[in-house]
Amino acid sequence: MVKSELIDILASRTDITTIQAEEVISMFFNAITESLTEEGRVEIRGFGAFTVRKYRAYEGRNPKTGEKISVSEKKLPFWKTGLELRQRVDGLGN
Repeated sequence: MVKSELIDILASRTDITTIQAEEVISMFFNAITESLTEEGRVEIRGFGAFTVRKYRAYEGRNPKTGEKISVSEKKLPFWKTGLELRQRVDGLGN
């Protein structure tokens, strides 16, 4: 599913227009993005949690040339699936 499909589903299942549904979906994703940018945590019970993980700098290798390269420290978003979602995907839930 892509964002436009999610917007269409929201609009069809509620009493709002596609434009309003797009605004709601955009606000939802913007809120998650803003929280993660501020190194917060977003948890949706039963669905999962978004966090930010910090990775230290390290020395790697260019896979083509084998040359050593310096990889700077970075922060990346991380997703952990909630128990209820895991069970439903695995066919164990409702």
